[in-house]
Amino acid sequence: MTIQTASRLGNVKEYYFSKKLREIDSLNKEGKNIINLGIGSPDLPPSPEVIKVLQDASALPNVHGYQGYKGIPEFRNAIANWYQKWYSVTVNADTEVLPLMGSKEGIMHICMTYLEKGDKVLVPNPGYPTYSSNINLTGAEILPYNLSDKNDWQPDFEAIEKEDLSNVKLMFVNYPQMPTGKNGSIELFEKLVAFAKKHSILLIHDNPYSFILNDHPISLLSIPGALDVAIELNSLSKSHNMAGWRLGMLIAHSDRINEILRFKSNMDSGMFKPLQLAAAKALELGKEWHEQVNEIYRSRRDKVYELLDLLDCTYSKDQVGMFMWAKIPSTYNNGIELADDVLYKANVFITPGSIFGSEGDKYIRISLCGDIQRFEDAIHRIESSTIINQMK
Repeated sequence: MTIQTASRLGNVKEYYFSKKLREIDSLNKEGKNIINLGIGSPDLPPSPEVIKVLQDASALPNVHGYQGYKGIPEFRNAIANWYQKWYSVTVNADTEVLPLMGSKEGIMHICMTYLEKGDKVLVPNPGYPTYSSNINLTGAEILPYNLSDKNDWQPDFEAIEKEDLSNVKLMFVNYPQMPTGKNGSIELFEKLVAFAKKHSILLIHDNPYSFILNDHPISLLSIPGALDVAIELNSLSKSHNMAGWRLGMLIAHSDRINEILRFKSNMDSGMFKPLQLAAAKALELGKEWHEQVNEIYRSRRDKVYELLDLLDCTYSKDQVGMFMWAKIPSTYNNGIELADDVLYKANVFITPGSIFGSEGDKYIRISLCGDIQRFEDAIHRIESSTIINQMK
């Protein structure tokens, strides 16, 4: 029997990593033992204090029912306190905070709440593929804005102004930027807020990487007046090693929260209460937690520098976040060629930059997730492969 899928899926492809992981699984079954340096899934555990809260709370008899759509007060208050402590941003825990089952869920909620056919959305190129796939599901039109090394991976506002912005409703931004590792700045955020106000565009700032290899986390909402024109998504996935727990947040003006709730409340019934209590505990962790995590990432990053040097790639050491973004050598036409060479000749998986947009065509991305031995093994495999000889 053939069942026709909905037309909304016509422009939505299977997520690259979903497809590639199946190929890697097949290679592993052939005995290849692929070293995966592609996906940014934190391999470090959360704080033991956080796990203990989850364990203790889960044993209580009265925590297993449905939870409120806006999350429990303890979690919302912890989010508000966290924003005040780390970002110097004051938000109302009752009206301007919405807990999420991961920030990826929030992207879908926002798109389904605000977009329809005829709307346009500014999307970074390169950028997180989920922005485009969610927009496509709504029938809205993607209007890419190019980021390039020449412009320090920041929006070229002069070029964007030349576009027809009359039907642009949303603009996705993401600093620290994924995949390029470009950090945000007050100056950039001020320009973004001014641009959004000028054109009556709602900014969607995706901010899950601000604590990784970054001594000064900042929020777009720290800019005066930003809450009038922006929504910020954040997450505990990277900052607290809780990716599989699916814990995120959406910070916005109370009007935006209520609008998004009209969609979200028809999609889920809130998170398991012990998870929210554990998340509240995680958000209380101090500077020493982040320093400990970042020390591990720094040592891994040093190994990735070695790997990239081996592949004759060029890169900036000013990147933040849990990936390294690097330009491929001229001996390769594009990042896919290099990534496939490394996969099939050295049994190491790295990510081609083109999956993040056409501006990433000449780049690759390597995840910092994995212990030191994994990176040393990857370096050894590449050194022992035919890749190095063909570069000479």
